[in-house]
Amino acid sequence: MLNEYLKLNKNILIAFVVSIIFSAIIAQSLAEQEDYLNTTYTLIFDYVFYFSTFGILFYLDNRKKYLLKSGKIDNDKLRQDLIKIISSLGIAEVVYTIARWILQYYFLSINYDPYLASIVSQVLSTIIYMIVVNLSVKLTRVYKDDN
Repeated sequence: MLNEYLKLNKNILIAFVVSIIFSAIIAQSLAEQEDYLNTTYTLIFDYVFYFSTFGILFYLDNRKKYLLKSGKIDNDKLRQDLIKIISSLGIAEVVYTIARWILQYYFLSINYDPYLASIVSQVLSTIIYMIVVNLSVKLTRVYKDDN
């Protein structure tokens, strides 16, 4: 069970690192845009990079977990876990999106360089996200003892 939490957190953090790097580049390349457009476009690309990376890592870590002895996929277990994970991540994503957008817009409005506004807002939002996702995963019992 602890190993599952560690793998999930590792995947989230690696995905955020990838996303932070590319989001900062996008934010800086959109420096001439209005602050609200820079913030919105950067957040969209943030999600593209984050979910692409997270999805690949999550798949690689869990591809054998749902195989039955017959070699077929245990669709019921997979469906149950996917619902729990999506619910847990979904709640955290809403919190993250709101915090990230408000923080980046604020930092841009007080004249932070766009790349720095992106990095600082993403790091702060990621901390909030990690707290919410870990509480949600625990409350939805994604990784219970018999899992």
